[in-house]
Amino acid sequence: MEIIVLNWQQTLAIRQAVLWPNQPQSFSQVSGDEDAKHYGVVIDGKLVSVASIFSDQHEARLRKFATLAEFQGQGIGSRLIEHILQQLVDQGYELFWCDARESALGFYQRFGLVVSGERFYKADQAYFKMVKRL
Repeated sequence: MEIIVLNWQQTLAIRQAVLWPNQPQSFSQVSGDEDAKHYGVVIDGKLVSVASIFSDQHEARLRKFATLAEFQGQGIGSRLIEHILQQLVDQGYELFWCDARESALGFYQRFGLVVSGERFYKADQAYFKMVKRL
């Protein structure tokens, strides 16, 4: 397993396959992708997980984190998040946050993120903002 830095275009296929399988791949691009930092996990030459970090001076936001279904539950995403968190600490960021699907709260809590605010919905999917001071 290798963690690499990607360009935003390299993230689209996995984002689409995992997060929006019923939408065209172009739906997976988000505003700000050109300025974000994108990470991926490669196993045996295959990109299997992606995550994007959108940041300003002191805050970093995780967006579009996705691992291919056949690679989920193996700790790959956890290793990627741990790597990203260490990078952010090393770079002096003070806050890490994301909009987490309600079904993934337990995953993010393992990394010290806590719910901040009320449940909200995006396209009929329940989310919570989760934050961690670095």
